[in-house]
Amino acid sequence: MKLALQIALMVISVVLCVVILLQEGKDAGFGGAFTGQGGDTYYSKNKRHTLEGKLEIITVILGILFFVAAMVLNLSYFN
Repeated sequence: MKLALQIALMVISVVLCVVILLQEGKDAGFGGAFTGQGGDTYYSKNKRHTLEGKLEIITVILGILFFVAAMVLNLSYFN
């Protein structure tokens, strides 16, 4: 069981790194609010349906899986 969780944690961590590296940078950042680049555009309203939006969702899911797998492995070492 521990070996399977360790392998799963390693696979999740590698995939998480790849997904994070595939994402585009947030160039506008905080300054986008002052320069008028942020706002209600078609892209900002439908960002969830783009590749970037899907990568963000996958990142959150993999982050949660990584956290849960790490916690389960940590608890299994104490028993």
